[in-house]
Amino acid sequence: MAIVVNLDVVMAKKKTGVTELAKEIDITMANLSILKNNKAKAVRFTTLDALCKALDCQPGDILEYVPDE
Repeated sequence: MAIVVNLDVVMAKKKTGVTELAKEIDITMANLSILKNNKAKAVRFTTLDALCKALDCQPGDILEYVPDE
């Protein structure tokens, strides 16, 4: 897939755990884990907005385009 989710990297930099972040943005831990482990097929803008607010980052910090080889 050409879009890589770097949520785990951003969370590590902000020293935020899955449980804490899931509660803060009102998402299930299962769905947050899917995003964190780069297994998601889509992400809602409302979820991306909540993640950026909670982690004080930009969407580009979380999502990265990597061309297929």
